[in-house]
Order: sequence, then structure tokens, then C-alpha cells
Amino acid sequence: MSSLNKALIVLKEQGVVALINKVRHRFRAVPPPVPGTVKIGFLVKTEDASRVDWSIPHPAVVDPIVIDKDRLTVAWIMSPPGESSGGHQNIFRFMSFLEAAGHTIKVYIYSAHAPYSIPLIKEMIKSSPSYPNVKASIETYTDAGVSSDVDAIFATGWETAYPSFLDSSPARRFYFVQDYEPYFYSVGSDAVLAENTYRFGFHGITAGGFLAHKLANDFGMTTSSFDFGADSTMYKITNESRRKEVFFYARPVTARRGFELGILALEHFARARPDYTINLAGWDVSSYDIPFEYTNLKDLKIDQLNEVYNRCATGLVISLTNMSLLPLELLAAGVIPVVNDGPNNRLVSDNPYLAYTAPAPHALGQRMVEIVDRADLPQYAREASESVRATDWATSGRTFVKLFEEAIRG
Repeated sequence: MSSLNKALIVLKEQGVVALINKVRHRFRAVPPPVPGTVKIGFLVKTEDASRVDWSIPHPAVVDPIVIDKDRLTVAWIMSPPGESSGGHQNIFRFMSFLEAAGHTIKVYIYSAHAPYSIPLIKEMIKSSPSYPNVKASIETYTDAGVSSDVDAIFATGWETAYPSFLDSSPARRFYFVQDYEPYFYSVGSDAVLAENTYRFGFHGITAGGFLAHKLANDFGMTTSSFDFGADSTMYKITNESRRKEVFFYARPVTARRGFELGILALEHFARARPDYTINLAGWDVSSYDIPFEYTNLKDLKIDQLNEVYNRCATGLVISLTNMSLLPLELLAAGVIPVVNDGPNNRLVSDNPYLAYTAPAPHALGQRMVEIVDRADLPQYAREASESVRATDWATSGRTFVKLFEEAIRG
């Protein structure tokens, strides 16, 4: 497959942010063929990064407007969404909760580099089973800023906090934080620019308690959080017999998912239990030298996952920043997740059926062996599924709406 075709696939499935990161990573070490031709660039527009002086708080933060009306207009600034972008899918999920509560949503697309098409974005969202139906308008974010009727602005990815800070609107400022994004980079300019956004004075509403705790403690940020959910209508047990397969969320292009660590762990498991089928899903890994037999499921559609999950006894999910959504989804389908131990995961969920394990390859692989060897595994899997039945996104949505409405009227 040509480099152009690969780039187009990444752009379509993961969005512009993923494409930019991959291109920058690949060419950063290549010397310029002509002096003065390599431009300084980030996910944020360089002029926006240069203009923001967070030592001078935004007027909307210093003297927030008083909101006393019931139905609000809420702007969300985001990078161009991709069909397989879980972060964008979750943003739209929570926008839909605000719409259900009677609020109006306006989406503003912000991008420093790659081209995108608003009509194609709208069509993708409309046709994809991974995105909820929303009434929100979608348009490009320009220097004119958000419309004058906007009561609140949500930044999403770190780069979108910059246009939110620079926008002259008096709207209240919020930050929908799904991960600690400085960890996405080596120590350097990108990490600093991402970290600085937590000093902008926005009210953070975070996915899980780890981020709320970290941002409040490290940056003095005002935070509140909602719990993760699992869609029990989509993820559920359909196979109650003993299962002879395992699952690994394999995304070599996403460093925080610990692909290499997972492969080392699965090598231990494959040697110990060679009769089990190992499923790798999340990316096409056919070009990688993987030292055991496996099934390459590539990037599955969301409506294909439950069938795969129900073939698996255990699943390995490595989350090195904020916890992934997958562990609770796996539990709902009766899969016992092996998850790397750490506060980034435990502060999100303390479910007793999550097999938290030291992030050492042998320990992770051995824990998978112990799970598949359980004599009572089918019954244990049913109990695990029951443990998340009440952990649904509707509950998370009600919490989110309540936190937002209390904050904006506070």
C-alpha cells in the first residue's frame, strides 16, 4: 500500500490529529534538503500558541457571566473527527446528553494543518454506528470566534484550548478532558504547550477521577468528573460456555496503549497455552514481526466487537495514561480484563473483576493464564458482567449534565 493511501486511511478513520502526529513523528529527524524550509508546527496554530499569555487570566474566567436561563447554547471546539476516533465518539456522546437536557450545541472544527470537509464530516457522523445522532450545527472555527448567542465554550483536545482562550466571547469556559495529553509527547515543546492549557483557568470536567485528581493537585484547576460507562445493550453475554480465545487491544500507532509490552506478555501466554486463539484488534498489525500465531482483526467496527468479545475468556488492555473504555465493555461481555496496575486506572474504576497486574510482561501473561485456567470461569464471567450492568452511559450523562449546569450557574 502506498504512503498516500495509508495517509488517507488514517485521515478517514482516526482524524486529522492522528495523521499530523504520524507525519511529524516520521519526518522530525530528517534533515531539511534546503535551508530554511522546515517550518515550526504543532497541533495548535503557531500564531495561537504565540499569542496566549495565560499569566493574564481571560476576562471570562476573572469575571464570569451570570447565567439564569434554563436552555443554553454550548459551543464545542474540536479537531476534525475520524470514524474510528474514540475520543470524538465520546465527545459526541456527551453532547447528545446536553441536547437531551434541552440545550443547543454548536460544533466548531479547528485544525492547524490538514484539510478537511465539513460536508464529509457531517456525512461520516450521520452514517457511522459509532456516533450518536445529534442536532448540532457543525462549522469551521474562524477568527470571528463563536457566535454571540453562545453561553459556554468547551475545549476538547489540548490544541483547542488555545482558540477558546483567545476567543473574545464572554461565554463561560469549560474543558472536556479525556486524557492527560502532555504524556502523548516526549519532554519538549509539544508537552509544555499541552500542559499549559491546564493553567488557563477553565473548569475541567474529566473522564474519571484520575484526571480530576491530577489536574486539581498539580495545577490548581477546578475540576469535577463523571464515571465511565458501558453500553449494556451493545456489550452483553451471548456465549455462556467455556471460551478458547483471548483478546488484545493492539494499537502500535498509539504509544500509550503499550503495544510492545502487550506483545511480550502475549508471548508468555502463547507458550503456556498454545491451544488458545489470540485476537489482535485495533490496527492492522500484519507488518509487525509478532512471535506467535494470532488472528489479525485490524480495526473493527463498533457493532462487530461484542461477537468477538464473546469468543474470548480474557482480554489484555494496557492503558499508560487515563484508563481505556475497553475494560468495562469487556466485563459487560463476560471477558475478564487484565489491566496494568496504577493510579491512572484504579482511580477510574475499582471494579473487583478487573485483574489489575504489575506492568511486567511475565506477570501480565501469567495473569491471563490464571484466568483461563479458572474452573469456575463461565460463572465468574457472568458475575463480572452483572457487576457493570448499572454502570451505563446514561448515568454518566446525567452526572455530566448536572455538573455542567451547577458549574455554569455557580
